[in-house]
Amino acid sequence: MDFLTLFLVYLCFVLVVTALLCLCSGRKESFLARSVSRASQVLSLVIPPQLQRVTHRALHRLFHTRSCLFVVLHVALQAAVFGEYTWEVFGYCWELQCHLLLLLLPYLLLAGNMGCFLLCSRANPGTITKSNHASLVKVYAYDGVMFQRGIVCPTCTVEKPARSKHCSVCGTCVQRFDHHCVWLNNCVGASNAGWFLLYLLSLTATAATLAALTATLLLHIVLLSSVMHSTYLDARGQERPVDIPFLVQHLFLTFPRIVFMLGFVILLTLILGGYSSFSLYLACTNQTTNEWCKSRRFGGSHHLSSEPHNRPFVYKNIYSKGIWRNLKEIFRPPTALERKKK
Repeated sequence: MDFLTLFLVYLCFVLVVTALLCLCSGRKESFLARSVSRASQVLSLVIPPQLQRVTHRALHRLFHTRSCLFVVLHVALQAAVFGEYTWEVFGYCWELQCHLLLLLLPYLLLAGNMGCFLLCSRANPGTITKSNHASLVKVYAYDGVMFQRGIVCPTCTVEKPARSKHCSVCGTCVQRFDHHCVWLNNCVGASNAGWFLLYLLSLTATAATLAALTATLLLHIVLLSSVMHSTYLDARGQERPVDIPFLVQHLFLTFPRIVFMLGFVILLTLILGGYSSFSLYLACTNQTTNEWCKSRRFGGSHHLSSEPHNRPFVYKNIYSKGIWRNLKEIFRPPTALERKKK
């Protein structure tokens, strides 16, 4: 019971923290941001100044400059998971005469995922330069609220096209900027947003397939061993029938690496599934992560100059053209010529 309880507490904690980060990401003065700020102030009184400076420089280099560390970690995690799957799960499933195509499905999904990863990480996300600025500024209309005409990027010294943003990590302005992904070591913009969506979906499908095959293997082992019809002695020496908590601990002690991998890929499937659903929602509504965060900051406190100040302004997305056309735009970004024809 102890192992199962700790694992469930750990799973709930990670999911709650992830949900809080998603809910509070678009708020300037959120409860989470204030809590982190106060916690850092308290820790600054305890941690030596030299260690604070070293930590600050390390975190700044890690999250605010381009680094391959998360790319290496991404590849290492995939290698570890597929190494365990190949070494134990595949072998056991082969002995149980599982269908070969099902066993090879994770490798096929991995190949597709790595292809999308390479295309997304090495592609030009839509960098705005002085040579292509004249054409990119005509692609999207300015909504006059979130994106206004005449705003000049102080770093690139060019007028910002609508839906663009300057990435401080890459040091460039990106057309239809979504976010900078540390796992790709690249921005997600107009030119690679489609590949990023396919990358997320394929990664989620890979984790879900691994979890399903691993859980099926453990279920076969339980059914073949007839352990559910057995009994065990509890801490008081009383004989009890095998229940689910005891079964989980028994499987963990017998197949520790397989059970640990199953817990990891289940957690990964839940997190990636939620993020993929959110990305699909943004794609279907023709929004970017940057725009979604900005739109939440308006609320009822911002007003248009042409409207009475006692009437709250509600932001309206002018870029949505219907689900199918929005999805088409993700994989085939519009150009200035296409907009002129429309």
